[in-house]
Amino acid sequence: MNYMRIVAVFVLLLIISCKEKSSKSVEIKISDENGIEILDETHKAERIHKKAFKSLEGLADSTFVRLADFSDGFAYDMRYATDNNFLKAQVYDCAECYTRVKTVKALLAANKTFQSKGVKIKFYDCYRPNSVQYKMWKIVPNPQYVANPVKGSIHNKGGAVDITLVTLEGEELDMGTDFDFFGKRAYHDNFDLPQEILDNRKLLKETMEKHGFWSTRTEWWHYNLQGAHKDPIANFKWDCHE
Repeated sequence: MNYMRIVAVFVLLLIISCKEKSSKSVEIKISDENGIEILDETHKAERIHKKAFKSLEGLADSTFVRLADFSDGFAYDMRYATDNNFLKAQVYDCAECYTRVKTVKALLAANKTFQSKGVKIKFYDCYRPNSVQYKMWKIVPNPQYVANPVKGSIHNKGGAVDITLVTLEGEELDMGTDFDFFGKRAYHDNFDLPQEILDNRKLLKETMEKHGFWSTRTEWWHYNLQGAHKDPIANFKWDCHE
């Protein structure tokens, strides 16, 4: 009997040794019945290394924050940090999405609704420093396309976002035009479009409005938080990190 027990222990130790050499970490735990139980620690390690997000609790609604610090449930294509935009120029030093806390709260709530439908928000632009508005005005000094920086844009106030929808895997929904397409095809009240496009725009518009945003008739991508026009123009600038 003792010989068989020794053989069993040797085999068990051999199995443990092989598992330690594999990509998964293991630990040995003695159960209540004094038997040996091998636990897979892979998921435990994932929980330990999972990113911890900041809390909005205690922050004033007017505070500017980085959206990615509070959720990883969004997608980003910050066009003005590239030259892939109607200006044909990069006007941001780096791609970040900052906005005021009250806007973040509304966006998180809206995105939760979108995710329940199998999609999520993708950002093209968020808060825009007023100094960037001046850069844009210098390139295209036309109020039809760029808000006069003296008066300012709601983007400059931290209450506007330019967005679309993507699947949870990242595939963009067809909205009929690209971002910053200035023409009738981008209008909300243009119904001379395929039904799929109309349905996608309806999902975006109705959900955003449900969570306190209002749309711009001529731009399917642009949404302003209700009451944000009353906030002051800001020129807060974020730090760029590699």
